[in-house]
Amino acid sequence: MFNAFERKIAARYLRARRGERFVSVIAIFSLVGIVLGVATLIIVMSVMNGFRQELLSQILGLNGDIGVYGVNAPLENYDEMANKIANIKDVTGAFPIVQGEVLMSGPQGGATGGIARGITQEGLVQLPTVSQHVIAGSLANLRGRDAIAIGGALAQQLNLSIGSQISLILPQGKATVIGTIPSIESFHVVAIFQTGMQQYDSSFVFLPLQAAQALFQENGKATQIQVFVKNPDNDASVKQAITDAFPDMQLNLQDWKQNNDSFLSAVTVERNVMFLILTLIIIVAAFNVISSLIMMVKDKAKDIAILRTMGASSGSIMRIFLMAGASVGVLGTFIGFVLGVLFCQHINQIRLFIQGLTGQQLFNPTVYYLESLPAQLDWREVTEVIVMSLVLSVLATIYPSWRAARIDPVETLRSE
Repeated sequence: MFNAFERKIAARYLRARRGERFVSVIAIFSLVGIVLGVATLIIVMSVMNGFRQELLSQILGLNGDIGVYGVNAPLENYDEMANKIANIKDVTGAFPIVQGEVLMSGPQGGATGGIARGITQEGLVQLPTVSQHVIAGSLANLRGRDAIAIGGALAQQLNLSIGSQISLILPQGKATVIGTIPSIESFHVVAIFQTGMQQYDSSFVFLPLQAAQALFQENGKATQIQVFVKNPDNDASVKQAITDAFPDMQLNLQDWKQNNDSFLSAVTVERNVMFLILTLIIIVAAFNVISSLIMMVKDKAKDIAILRTMGASSGSIMRIFLMAGASVGVLGTFIGFVLGVLFCQHINQIRLFIQGLTGQQLFNPTVYYLESLPAQLDWREVTEVIVMSLVLSVLATIYPSWRAARIDPVETLRSE
C-alpha cells in the first residue's frame, strides 16, 4: 500500500529540523496523549474487572449460588430436601443453614452487630472462602453447643483468641412471666478465619447447625438451603429443576444475581461511565494529531507542490501524510498497551512501593472490603481498546491528508 518513496518522505516529515520544532512538539504531545489514554483505559478497566471478580468470588465463596427459602415459614424437612436437590443435574452441593442477626460482645467489653450462621461440617467444606482460610484453631472442632468460628477482624476488635468466650445477644429476646428479657448465649472460639473481605471477617460467625437452631429457637428447622451449581451464570435450569422437584411446596428461590443486583448494577454502570470518560483522553489526543498534521501540511505546502511537479500523484501525497499521522497513533497505542499490561501485572508491587515512599495507606480494606488491589486483564477488552485507538488515530489523519492532496502546485509555487 505504501511504497519506499512514500515511507521515506513520511519518516522525513516526522523528524523535526530547525524552524519546525513547534510542529514536532505538538506531535510529541499527541503521542503522549495516546499513550496515557490507552494505558489508563487498560489499567482502569482491568482493576474494575479485578474488583468485580474478587468481590463475586468472596460473595459466592461464602454464600450459595441459589438460596431455597420457604414462603413465610422456615424449612422443616431440610435434610430430605437437601439430598434431593443435591442429586439434580449440575448441582455440586446443597446444605441447610440457620441464620440470624445477633449482637456480639467479648469478655473485656465492646460489642458489635453481625450475622450468626449455623452450618454443618459438610456445608463448611463447600465454603472455600472460610474453610481454606483458617488462621487459628480448626473447623473440625466446630461441634457441640458452645463452639463458634469467628473472623480475624472480629477477633481483633473484641480482643479474642482461641478458647476465648464470646456472647451472642438476640434482638428479639425471650418472653417470660416478668416480661421480655434479652436472650444471651455464650460460646467458645474454636477457629478464626481470614477471608480477606473486611465485611465478612468483622461481622460473620459460624456455629454448628444444632447450636444455631437452639439459639434462634428453630429446633428441627432451617432458614434456607444453599445450593452450589457448576456454572453460576447459567443457573436458570437448576432453579426450574428445583421447583419441579417440589411441586407441592411453595418455595422462594433467589440466585446470587438477585441477591447482589444493586452491586452488579453499580459495577456495570461505573465500568461503562469510566470507559466513556477515559476514551475522551484518546479522542483529545486524536484531535492533537489533526492539529499537528494540519500545521505540518501548511508548513510543507511548498514541498508538496514541488513533489507534485516532480510527478508525485495526489494519492501518493495523501498516503504520505496518512502514514505520518497514523505512525504517531500506532506507536502511541503500542507503548500504551505495553505500559498498561506491565502496570496491571505489577500493580500491588507498585502500590507497596508508593506506600513506602509516602508513608500513606493507599488502599484501605475497611473501605474497599478487600486487602489487596486486584487487576484482571480481559484480553477482549484490551483488544477493543487497541482497535479503538488505532481507528481514531487513522480517522484523525484523513482530513489533513486530503487537504494536502488537494494543494494546487501552480498556485502554491506562484504565491511562494
